[in-house]
Amino acid sequence: MEEVLLISRFITRSLTLLSLWFLCFPPGVVCDTGNVSASSNSSSKPKVINIGALFTLNSVLGEAAKPAIQAAVDDVNSDPTILNGVQLKLLISDTNCSGFIGTMEALQLMESDVVAAIGPQSSGIAHVISHVVNELHVPLLSFGATDPTLSSMQYPYFLRTTPSDHFQMYAIADIVDYYGWREVIAIFVDDDYGRSGISVLGDALAKKRAKISYKAAFSPGDTESKINDLLVEVNLMESRVYVVHVNPDTGLNIFSVAKALNMMGSGYVWIATDWLPSYLDSKDAVDSNTMNILQGVIALRHYTPDTDLKKSFMSKWNNLKYKGSAGHAGFNSYALYAYDSVWLAAHALDVFLNEGGNLSFSYDPKLHGTNGSMLHLASLRVFNGGEQLLQTLLRMNFTGVSGQIQFDLDKHLVHPAYDVLNIVGTGTRRIGYWSNYSHLSVVPPESLYTKPPNISTGSQHLYSVIWPGDTTSTPRGWVFPNNGQPLRIAVPNRVGYKEFASKDKSPQGVRGYCIDVFEAAISLLPYAVPRTYMLYGDGKRNPSYNELVSRVAQNVYDAAVGDITIVTNRTKIVDFTQPYMESGLVVVAPVKEAKSNPWAFLKPFTAEMWFVTAAFFLFVGAVVWILEHRINSEFRGPPRRQLITICWFSFSTMFFSHRENTVSTLGRMVLIIWLFVVLIINSSYTASLTSILTVQQLTSGIQGIDSLISSTEPIGIQDGSFALNYLVDELNIAQSRIVKLKNPEAYLRALKLGPKKGGVAAIVDELPYVELFLSNTDCLYRVVGPEFTKSGWGFAFQRDSPLAVDMSTAILQLSENGDLQKIHNKWLTHSECSSQVNQVDENQLSLNSFWGLFLICGTACVLALTIFCCRVCTQYRRFSPEDEESEIEMIEPSRSSRRSIRSTSFKQIIDFVDKKEEEIKEMLKRKNSNSNKQQTSIHSFSDGQASSPS
Repeated sequence: MEEVLLISRFITRSLTLLSLWFLCFPPGVVCDTGNVSASSNSSSKPKVINIGALFTLNSVLGEAAKPAIQAAVDDVNSDPTILNGVQLKLLISDTNCSGFIGTMEALQLMESDVVAAIGPQSSGIAHVISHVVNELHVPLLSFGATDPTLSSMQYPYFLRTTPSDHFQMYAIADIVDYYGWREVIAIFVDDDYGRSGISVLGDALAKKRAKISYKAAFSPGDTESKINDLLVEVNLMESRVYVVHVNPDTGLNIFSVAKALNMMGSGYVWIATDWLPSYLDSKDAVDSNTMNILQGVIALRHYTPDTDLKKSFMSKWNNLKYKGSAGHAGFNSYALYAYDSVWLAAHALDVFLNEGGNLSFSYDPKLHGTNGSMLHLASLRVFNGGEQLLQTLLRMNFTGVSGQIQFDLDKHLVHPAYDVLNIVGTGTRRIGYWSNYSHLSVVPPESLYTKPPNISTGSQHLYSVIWPGDTTSTPRGWVFPNNGQPLRIAVPNRVGYKEFASKDKSPQGVRGYCIDVFEAAISLLPYAVPRTYMLYGDGKRNPSYNELVSRVAQNVYDAAVGDITIVTNRTKIVDFTQPYMESGLVVVAPVKEAKSNPWAFLKPFTAEMWFVTAAFFLFVGAVVWILEHRINSEFRGPPRRQLITICWFSFSTMFFSHRENTVSTLGRMVLIIWLFVVLIINSSYTASLTSILTVQQLTSGIQGIDSLISSTEPIGIQDGSFALNYLVDELNIAQSRIVKLKNPEAYLRALKLGPKKGGVAAIVDELPYVELFLSNTDCLYRVVGPEFTKSGWGFAFQRDSPLAVDMSTAILQLSENGDLQKIHNKWLTHSECSSQVNQVDENQLSLNSFWGLFLICGTACVLALTIFCCRVCTQYRRFSPEDEESEIEMIEPSRSSRRSIRSTSFKQIIDFVDKKEEEIKEMLKRKNSNSNKQQTSIHSFSDGQASSPS
């Protein structure tokens, strides 16, 4: 913690300060230049070791640290398990709230051959003294210097035994992000402690997409009048979230002045760093007036686990003999860190001595005066074991009254954590914790160290807060600046399409669809928005919307309201609201009625659909013929007749006029499924053809954006539209083809002339403009092709403007309750043309609509054929054609007897399949009868042989 403003930076040089001290005291020892002084080495273990303490005794931190340090020295000296009888001798120096005096005291302390120093509490003094201890190799254990920059490698002998403000500022950033605020104002003391802490806060907020909108710095000695002027200036600004990072001895002046300025009421947020709980904790009882001015403040306090060691120390605190008075007075978290600092030094010295460390000091020739100087620098000696003791300190690991004492690679204490407090009533209530491991939570940090870290947004929790003004609803965190300046809103001064936004003679000055939407959204906000509309453009041509958005980003305007398209390059510099109208680029071209086509009857189906349908007609006819051929005489006869039957039967099913009856079960199953498919195809064809022949069709030479890209004809766009950049940069259309048009009249004129007479072939513009244009053209021009970009219109605000978020919510509310559509109908009602442009291809029925039907039909046909083939194969195996061959041989004996009876040919199989079902069955019956007769004769012959004599 800090309480003083340091003297100028030039005294931070250690040698300069050494010189100043020796000028204050008469010379006592004359050193020979260039000679190294003899070392005061001692081989035996010393009986007493000097350690120093540097802090302001008469301060909030000093009154807590002094009795804690003295009690710690007594506890160490009375503990036989540490230092083996070596006593610690404490040398206390009072810095007296002065950087200069603190430096002089430090130099005197170093003259006493101390091996370690406890303190200082001031970051400014720590910066100066760190140069001294770097030269003398004396570790500096600070329980109160929380400046994050002291952790740099510039100060190797500085060791912080309390959490750095680096972690405290990240805790504040998490709190700001948790409540959704985006801007804060930092009020801080203008010294190393204040500046460095707020610098880290700015970095932490930037990672949360938030920022410090204003830094209000003041000197420690400033009067209430100056603080009043500072807070008056702050109160005129937009942000209502204040982070107060000051000293505990003078910090309450901020809140007393804020109370007088009515800045502690509803809508304000005050976040104080650990200085405020340190002050409140050090008082036995805080007077009611002080608590009244602090109501609703959020503050951070060092978190220390409730261990048995801490409870034991707390029980002894009230009766410590070193305190000026009995009771709890004077205690705060820094007392715990000061107590542990002494024990850290004791543990390190114990290990240092056990490892053979030598407590010796030697003279350094660099500290001698040169060239006849009268400065006596030789009285300061270098601690020879300083480097070894520093490394020992860095690897210490023990549990103190403040928790675990262990350092990470950056020399920070492990597991830094804070209590998040809310000051209400006559005291404070804990609303949660913050730790570097899991960030915000409502459970003690030590219970989370055994679990995987979870810092996602959904895992962050705090209990409810009672804010200033005794309200539980979270403040918005900002208001419109109370400086008499309304919101500056730019409105494009359009030449055409004035239905969207235009100049007006009313007090408001503007009118149109976009203005009405903005005003309706503003009326839904829970706060007033003072505003003034400012026309942008000369009124002779449409302004550049990219330049308009850039003016908002450059703080020329606070917002832009109008038909502003949300595109990528604009979102990089401003924040847009939720789109209130959908938009996108389309192509408008002249159209004419399509001529009648004698081949229109082919248009209902695509070529692919026609081909597949015809193929299935033939396929199903062939399948039915195969299934019916053996049992149905209508499907038999000469080959020519059978081929004609297949074709006739196939295509006659289209009209359900087939005269052939199906007899087989499989044939009927296939035919039923196919007739269902034909029914669906016929109905779809009839409906599509009816639509094509009865609905008026319009045609255009331009089919869409692709045909425009491939052509060389001129293209019209609206002046000031982003379409120019899109066509040239994204679609690589030559800029020489682009013709800028000011208004709908220019659109109409250019389209009538056409590309051959100085006009354009088509116009590329956003859909809302095109709909309004087409409503007044008697359907002579139409949108051709699909919409080839998707975007929307929104209101532009400066980056991180909280109004953009609230307006987006209001626009969504307008959309949900129907008011947005009512405003649209008021300004943009128009007639629509029912004729279709180049829609024939889109109305054609493709195979995609029927492949399921064809799949079912094809599957049924394949299944029926499979069953039929299995039956035929079974009959063929039973038939065994060898019998037929034997009969043929008997009739035709001239054939060769060497012909194999078992040999079969493909012709025989085909002949078998071609036979009628009745013939096959008759042949099978005859075969079975012959087999029975042969078996009877064989049995009779066998019985006769058995009965004859041998």
